[in-house]
Amino acid sequence: MSFIAYLIALLIVGLIVGAFARLALPGKDPMSIGQTIAVGVGGSFLAAIFAELLVGRPAGFLLSLLFSAGIVYFIRRSRGGGLTDPGIPPLDR
Repeated sequence: MSFIAYLIALLIVGLIVGAFARLALPGKDPMSIGQTIAVGVGGSFLAAIFAELLVGRPAGFLLSLLFSAGIVYFIRRSRGGGLTDPGIPPLDR
């Protein structure tokens, strides 16, 4: 697989995992597509590290989804929200 095809596949998987992570938590999240991809890729990366260090096996979709949902939850908490409330995004000045 070429490097460009790998990056495209990484973006698509990140978008899918990030979108499911956003759907897993109730409420609207004011996130762009790029932020959703970043959440999905970041959650998959953290899940892979966790699985390799503690289990010794590759991470699956469910573990990537759980880590991505955790990232979305922490983003909500940083905005002043909670589990069901996305909080108020910071104002651009």
